[in-house]
Amino acid sequence: MAANRYLMIAVLVGVAGVAYTLTPPPGISQNAWGLFVIFITAIGAILFNLLPILTASLIALATAVLGGVIDPSRAYAGFSESFILLIVAAFLVSHAVHKSGLGKRLSLHIVRRFGSSTLGLGYSVVATDILIAPAFPSNTARSGVLYPIVYGLAHDCGSRVGDGTHRKAGSYLMMTSMAGLTISSGLWLTAMAVNPVGVEIAAKMGIHISFAQWLLYALLPTAVAFMLIPWVLYKIYPPELKETPEAPRGALEALQKMGPLSRNEWITGAVFIVMLLLWSLSGIFPIDKAAVAFGGLGILMATRVFGIDDFKSQGEALGTLIWFAILFGLSTELAEQGFMSTVAGYFTAYLKGMEWWGVYVLLILVYVLIHYLFVSQSAHLLALFGIFLSIGVAAGVPGVLMAMMLLFATNFNATIAPQGSSCNAIYLSSGYLNARDIYLYGGSVTLLNFGVFILIGTPWILALS
Repeated sequence: MAANRYLMIAVLVGVAGVAYTLTPPPGISQNAWGLFVIFITAIGAILFNLLPILTASLIALATAVLGGVIDPSRAYAGFSESFILLIVAAFLVSHAVHKSGLGKRLSLHIVRRFGSSTLGLGYSVVATDILIAPAFPSNTARSGVLYPIVYGLAHDCGSRVGDGTHRKAGSYLMMTSMAGLTISSGLWLTAMAVNPVGVEIAAKMGIHISFAQWLLYALLPTAVAFMLIPWVLYKIYPPELKETPEAPRGALEALQKMGPLSRNEWITGAVFIVMLLLWSLSGIFPIDKAAVAFGGLGILMATRVFGIDDFKSQGEALGTLIWFAILFGLSTELAEQGFMSTVAGYFTAYLKGMEWWGVYVLLILVYVLIHYLFVSQSAHLLALFGIFLSIGVAAGVPGVLMAMMLLFATNFNATIAPQGSSCNAIYLSSGYLNARDIYLYGGSVTLLNFGVFILIGTPWILALS
């Protein structure tokens, strides 16, 4: 097995070496082409399970910098991004919520009401996400709220990382929660920081979308996706534990044994509520979400809820910071060097003479697929939303339809790859999922979302607009 893996790595590196020496297509610089080859080779190594995501990222960074295709200051820029630091801080705070017992208490309340089956738990997690989403202008912050609850649910089902029981329930619940964020972020205008940015860009092109209109357009396709996502994942990525008829009664007994809230739970709960409030207000006031998370973590450490030893034990947080920052830096530089827009231009050049609906479907498909090269939904929208919207409108696609579907796609394509969203990094760090799982099953969710929004969302938006 090891020999085969080394052979496949050698073949991948050989193909990359040949591609690296090729003359880039017109409009793409040699540096941009070299960076693309390095980036896509790293993604291939992760996808085919040849290297861990952290290892592949480190090698890609070193190759890109030493090869002179990216300036070191640009390569390391991701380490200073506040949203990447937010991932780490939210992950550590989530661990504190679990350690204090508060996460277990919250998960037991969910099990008590919906825990007769693992599928029921999956639906309850996504429903919880949808309900709290309008108050959170950051899906990363929201994943930090959901993660400790899902982690607690997994443990209460007897599913843990390291003892061979992670597939019992935890892997399914983590994947379902991560997938649920793709539709909750698109249901509400305020559920994702980049949504209002897209609306503002569309408004400058004469396409106006209000909060109420957004919700109405999103309602039907999101409802259908909500019904399908937990069930489809239950079929293609099934938990080993399916029926748990005694779980609600067991959860009630466990809650009674826990008794009233402990000191650590009170402190953690109070800190968590303040963090949620500040995160929810960050869309109105200039409040830095990462600073809020670090402040909450500092208070938990000062009150001994979360100790230095706990900090040292969370090595996954540091690993996540490194690989996500690296891939973000490489992806951002690809966009800055014009690679993304040039590739998009090549695709759209073939759309001339087509009916508007054909142009519309192909543009959305390309917009979704090109997200493999982005490590930020915000960067994706800022780089390509305006270009794709203007091309679609020029081809005769109704403006509101084109704008809304591109905005929905910015959210529903998040699970297409491990680096597709900062939310994914938190779930990947749990150990219940690996990068290959996300490529395969997260990619399946993206395909499902694409079908639902195109086939159901399109006539729905046209009928309303």
